[in-house]
Amino acid sequence: MSPERKHFHLHLLSDATGETVQSLGRACLAQFEGVEVDEHFWPLIRSESALDKAIDRVAREPGFVIYTLVDSALRDKLEAACGDLGVPCISVLDPVVMKMAAYLGVRSSGRPGGQHALDADYFDRIDAMNYVLTHDDGQATETLHQADIVLIGVSRTSKTPTCIYLANRGIKAANVPMVPNCPLPDGLLTMKGPLIVGLTEDPARLVHVRRNRMRLLAQDQDTDYTDLESVREEVVAARRLFGEQGWPVIDVTRRSIEETASAVLQLYSEGGHKLP
Repeated sequence: MSPERKHFHLHLLSDATGETVQSLGRACLAQFEGVEVDEHFWPLIRSESALDKAIDRVAREPGFVIYTLVDSALRDKLEAACGDLGVPCISVLDPVVMKMAAYLGVRSSGRPGGQHALDADYFDRIDAMNYVLTHDDGQATETLHQADIVLIGVSRTSKTPTCIYLANRGIKAANVPMVPNCPLPDGLLTMKGPLIVGLTEDPARLVHVRRNRMRLLAQDQDTDYTDLESVREEVVAARRLFGEQGWPVIDVTRRSIEETASAVLQLYSEGGHKLP
C-alpha cells in the first residue's frame, strides 16, 4: 500500500477550456479530507510546445496528472513523459468515450474541445442566463410568465444562486422574494405556465445566515429580519401559502445549491417537461 500523502501536486491538462477536467478533478478531491493540493492548470494544449511547458512543470513538481487531450501524438508524448517520471497519468474521457463508441458502433471524432461546441444548447444557456439576471429578486414581473421555473421563498433561501445554476442547464428561472407586508407580483397566484416551487429553511439556520449577511454589510443592529420569532412567522406564512397554492416545497436547510437545483429539475421533469 502506498504511503499516505497529505500534500501533493495535481496537474490538469486540456486541449480546450479545461472546464471538464477541472470540475472532475475538484469533484474527486472533495472525497479526501485533510489533503492539501497545489493545482496546476494547463488549458488549450494543442501544440507540442504548449505540452512541453506542462511536462517541464510536472518534472519539477511531480504529481498526479489528469488530462483531456484527443490528439494522439500529444497524448502519447504526455503518457511517455509521465511514465519516465514515474507519475500517474489518466485521461478522464477515455473510459466513457470508448464505451459509448462501442455501444454506438462508430468512432469518436477526436475533435479538441468538442464538448464546448457553440451549438443551439450553448445559445439556449446564454438566453437562460440573461433571463435569470433580468428576473432576479422579483424584477421584471411583467414577463414572469415566460419562465420555465419560478422559485419563491423568504429572504436568504438560496433563490438566486439556484436560478443561476439552473440557467447553466438552459432553464429560464425567475425568483420572487416573500417580504412581510409586501404584496406578491400580480398574476403569480393564477399563473399556469411555469413550474412554481417554494423554498423554505429552518428558521434558526435562516437567522444565522441572515446575521452573517448583515455583518458583511456592516449592519449588525437587531431587527425583525434577524429576530428568531419574526423569522419563524415568515417561514410559517410562506409554507401556508405554498400549501394553499399546491406548490411543491423544497427545504434547503441541509442542501447545497447543486442539490436544491437537482431537486427542482426532478420536479420539472416529473411535470412532463423535457430537460435541456
